Amino acid sequence: MTMPAYHEKEIILQLQDERKRREAFGSIVSQYSESLYWHIRRMVISHDDADDVLQNTFMKAWINIENFRGESKISTWLYRIAVNECITFLNRQKARHQVSLSDDEMPLLNILESEEYFEGDEAQLKLQKAILTLPEKQRLVFNMHYFEDMKYEEMSRILGTSVGALKASYHHAVKKIEEYFSNTL
Repeated sequence: MTMPAYHEKEIILQLQDERKRREAFGSIVSQYSESLYWHIRRMVISHDDADDVLQNTFMKAWINIENFRGESKISTWLYRIAVNECITFLNRQKARHQVSLSDDEMPLLNILESEEYFEGDEAQLKLQKAILTLPEKQRLVFNMHYFEDMKYEEMSRILGTSVGALKASYHHAVKKIEEYFSNTL
């Protein structure tokens, strides 16, 4: 069974019709699940955590679907929700690590090294480790630009940050990653 073509303007109109909203939202989920999953996964590292954050992203989108006015692209709106959900998740992780030092709560680097779903080679693992050394905002900008080839203008709409600041963040991230590689040779 082939999926019907995805037409953003048509989907936005269907979202406004209560009788078609559920089906339209299903089209959105089908269209964006994979790209959002990988976006989230690069931030939270763990496959299981990424699935949870993705589910929370779509739940929050569904709950607030009536507030979507079509002033931005659906992808921009979903990415903004996903970014916020990632930040919320990571902040909760940080708070748990500061309160509890039990062995079963590993930092992101340990999660990366033990992640059973990581399919990369040694170079990819090293790149991921370098990325994990970045501050959260730089990591987010680096992942969006490097892995998703997202334009700075689109990132600006998603993150609510100027294009210039995003370019600076990316530049600093690249420099830090280069330093990481030169220090670990």
